[in-house]
Amino acid sequence: MEETRTPDDLERSVAEEAGRGPVTEERAKRFYDRVRSSIQDFIDKQHAVIGRSAEFLLLVPDVFILLWRLTTDRRVAGKDKMLLGSAVAYFILPFDLMPEALLGPIGYMDDLIFGVYVLKNILTNTDVAVLREHWSGRQDVLDMIQSVLNAADSLVSDKVLGRLKKMVKK
Repeated sequence: MEETRTPDDLERSVAEEAGRGPVTEERAKRFYDRVRSSIQDFIDKQHAVIGRSAEFLLLVPDVFILLWRLTTDRRVAGKDKMLLGSAVAYFILPFDLMPEALLGPIGYMDDLIFGVYVLKNILTNTDVAVLREHWSGRQDVLDMIQSVLNAADSLVSDKVLGRLKKMVKK
């Protein structure tokens, strides 16, 4: 389900977000906490309905904070930081392929998959030790990336998955 939006809506949203200033560590942590709480509440209420998707939803805040931490790490190449920054923005901005405002926490699935594709992409230039250093999830970061990539086609529609892949390649 894709939200109908105009270029003016997107421009207004980006301007509002930019008006809030840079994404500081404190702001990233608040977003992390808010998303984790929202997802946990959703899972507690809907667990029987969402099944295996719950384990992937719980990765959302950890992937977000990893992306943010990598944008501030000097060992990450500048071109990769641009891609990481776009993934952080994708999480924060309200307009995306599966909007959380309409779908609730399930709307974070496209954010998760986009973030994981970005992480996979930066591994060509960034040592995996850097990712592991910043990763706060339970399983190894490479195992998490592979797990999400393996399940991506069952977590979102083919149309959404195709658009996410195109976004990473640009």
